[in-house]
Amino acid sequence: MGESLKIKVTVAGRVYPLKVKNANEEEGMRKAATKINDLVSNYEQNYAVSDKQDVLAMCALQFASLIEVNSINKKEDLTEALEKMNKLNVLIDKHLNK
Repeated sequence: MGESLKIKVTVAGRVYPLKVKNANEEEGMRKAATKINDLVSNYEQNYAVSDKQDVLAMCALQFASLIEVNSINKKEDLTEALEKMNKLNVLIDKHLNK
């Protein structure tokens, strides 16, 4: 226990050695690498980008923006749920105080 796994993943044509904690983390890393490589290919095919660093920066921006949008959406969902709960509490209080 506590033993890490050594894996290699290829991102944008370069091989990176990594240490992961378990098989789930390995699967996550490999899926992430695949998504990055797919996005790199998409950017290279659809945009006139000659530098891999520029393509990787665009990938990083896209993934980071997805995380931020999900965070904003979760906050909005939480706010909406709290508003509904507060309305329900008011209705329950009115009913109980009759």
